[in-house]
Amino acid sequence: MTKGALVLEGGSLRGVFTAGVLDVFMEQGIEMSYVNGVSAGSMCGMSYVSKQIGRTIKVDLDYVNDKRFLSFRNMVKNRSIFNFDFLFGELCDTLVPFDYDTFWKSRQTFEVVATRCKTGKPEYFEKSSCDDFVSAVKASSSIPILSGMIPVKGKKYLDGGCSMPIAYQRAIDLGYDKIVVVLTREHGFRKPQLDKWTKRGYERYFAPLPELMKALREVPDRYNQMQEEIDRLEEEGRIYVIRPDKHVTVHRTEKDKRKLEALYEDGRRLAEEHMEKLKNYLEIEA
Repeated sequence: MTKGALVLEGGSLRGVFTAGVLDVFMEQGIEMSYVNGVSAGSMCGMSYVSKQIGRTIKVDLDYVNDKRFLSFRNMVKNRSIFNFDFLFGELCDTLVPFDYDTFWKSRQTFEVVATRCKTGKPEYFEKSSCDDFVSAVKASSSIPILSGMIPVKGKKYLDGGCSMPIAYQRAIDLGYDKIVVVLTREHGFRKPQLDKWTKRGYERYFAPLPELMKALREVPDRYNQMQEEIDRLEEEGRIYVIRPDKHVTVHRTEKDKRKLEALYEDGRRLAEEHMEKLKNYLEIEA
């Protein structure tokens, strides 16, 4: 195991890029001692910790057009565009089995980030200390408006990206010197300001939660400031970043399997191209 941190950005189905990167990491035996994930990054992180090469992309390609997995019908029936009952039920149990035994026995520290609805602040859930870790992963992946709030230990949460889209500072604060950050947007990408329809949607759904509203309104500025800081930290050699090298056209609820597979292959390709330099950064013998 390599002493260092692996930080995984979200992006819903853009997470196939991360899946490609992590599959190559697993094939190369790169096992980071600490992992954190936000939203789709938490899902990818689960397969990484359970050491299941190819599982994430198989789920996405085989089931993205299955209404049980992703559909607006789910919003009416389950209050979530992604059906977490299916994802963490039949899918994990029988269709594409998740190796919970390996996952729970792993010595890796794995945290997921979710946003507390009452405070609008990020909270961190670690697999060995959270009694309801699967609910924490669901909460981390619950997109505002498109998903309902998820209770964890009696408190309600939404997508970690609402308050902490890329938790590299968490790894710094924990004292890790070697930090690998996997992003799902290309270099130079910046979030646009919220349009009036999104603002109205937030006002309608979250008016009783002023701190969450504040966090949501600040998402673009927070994200863009983080991207600038990531660029600086990367230039200083304090973190190692792997991200798409071309404009990403895959959207959060992408259903075009060809686009998903192409982005996954981009993740694999870039991980392979970075491998020698990455191992040097992590001080792993080639």
